[in-house]
Amino acid sequence: MTEVLQLLIYGIVLGSIITLGAVGLSLIYGIVRFANFAHGDMMTAGAYFAFFFVVTLELPMFVGFPLAMAGGALLAVALDRVLFRRLRRTSPVVLLISSFGVALMLRAAIQLVWGPSVQVYEAGIEFPIRFLGLGIKPDQLHILGGSVVIVVALHLFLQRSRTGKAMRAMSDNVALARVSGIDTERVILWTWVIGAALTAAAGVFLAIDTQLHPVMGWRLLLPVFAAAILGGIGKPYGALAGGMVIGIAQEMSTLVISPGYKPAIAFAIMVVMLILRPAGLLGARR
Repeated sequence: MTEVLQLLIYGIVLGSIITLGAVGLSLIYGIVRFANFAHGDMMTAGAYFAFFFVVTLELPMFVGFPLAMAGGALLAVALDRVLFRRLRRTSPVVLLISSFGVALMLRAAIQLVWGPSVQVYEAGIEFPIRFLGLGIKPDQLHILGGSVVIVVALHLFLQRSRTGKAMRAMSDNVALARVSGIDTERVILWTWVIGAALTAAAGVFLAIDTQLHPVMGWRLLLPVFAAAILGGIGKPYGALAGGMVIGIAQEMSTLVISPGYKPAIAFAIMVVMLILRPAGLLGARR
């Protein structure tokens, strides 16, 4: 029983990381109608931005973390203005292929600047906090607390701010939002900013929980897509549930299979959901 509860804790931590990435992906898809396959490498970029601020400039993490989120947002806006904005009116396949190219370029740039070796924010052994035979590291508590704060802030933004309401309107019907007087280009800009900031936060949390590596975000891309599809692609609130389900399922699967096969669990859940309910848990039936 203790082993199951311990894996549940690990699953919630992993689910928190996947959730942030999946919410960012769903926001971008819901408004821009774009499945961004560079999403994982943008997550990696956010983690390395934090590495620059925390390790190179020796700033505290509570300063480097929001700066890394801002760096991820600026990177996304630059990519949109230079490339994606020009391709939005073309076929979705063209956008999809271009995002693969962007992913490769980002990965190569990260390796060129920081090298291919594994990096950490802080060296040393972190001893877990023990309670009733269960252990959780202080960094994992920071990940959980930070994720909750970010998700609550996003909820308040979407529900109460004028821009958040415009984003929800565009997600429901882009044409109707446009004729209603909503500045769609401004909403798209904010969507990239918020989605990329969430993605960068997920990358930093992933690096805190594991290690920094140029392919860390690429390896998490499948679970992030699986979580977004499970919750209903384009549905940020569905991505919250999908991320937790994927994270917990991957960790619980180690009770019966090798940990190396955890990504296969995300893939299996995604395939089953696409077959049984393609619209996802919160998507409308068609």
